[in-house]
Amino acid sequence: MIKRDELIAMRAIAICFKPFLKPEEALIYCNLGRTQFAKKCKEYGLYKNNAGYFKREDIDKMLSGETSSLIEGTKKLKT
Repeated sequence: MIKRDELIAMRAIAICFKPFLKPEEALIYCNLGRTQFAKKCKEYGLYKNNAGYFKREDIDKMLSGETSSLIEGTKKLKT
């Protein structure tokens, strides 16, 4: 039987290598609460795909303060 601490560590390691994250996994990955995560996603224009997953690459951009590809695309349309 796997201990709870070992399970948490294995899950955290698995999250680091997944290209798409479930909302719960994204919360763990960002180390943010639900409301903080929702506010940041809205601010940076980060949305779930049709399957309900967040793209880890976009989350990394959000955490580093870069603009997302969605916002960059809308800026190009305006000009």
